Amino acid sequence: MQYLLLLTYRPEANTQPGPELDAEMQRWGELNQEMRAAGVWVGAAGLSSETATTVRAPAGETVVTDGPYAETKEVLFSFYILDVEDLDAAIAWAEKTPAAKYGSIEIHPMDRLELQ
Repeated sequence: MQYLLLLTYRPEANTQPGPELDAEMQRWGELNQEMRAAGVWVGAAGLSSETATTVRAPAGETVVTDGPYAETKEVLFSFYILDVEDLDAAIAWAEKTPAAKYGSIEIHPMDRLELQ
């Protein structure tokens, strides 16, 4: 089963450049290698809220706005797509992310769409 892990953080908790950030980036790299070695990695990417564009069409009228998809105190900054046996396994991987210490990881089961 594939799961989407949406990673968020609170901007005020952001790490500044320096030894702490270097150590954190190393932890992310180690986690990525661990996921690949375990065969659960499907994909991942970082996201920038500064370059996000939101599209809404209330009452059939398209409205395009610069910025993230929702007003919130947490910022979506990355995602993983994992292929694991069940939700418990997805939770176990989410717990390993450095983001679990300063943000949140929202887990969504993914339905595969069959396009005709």
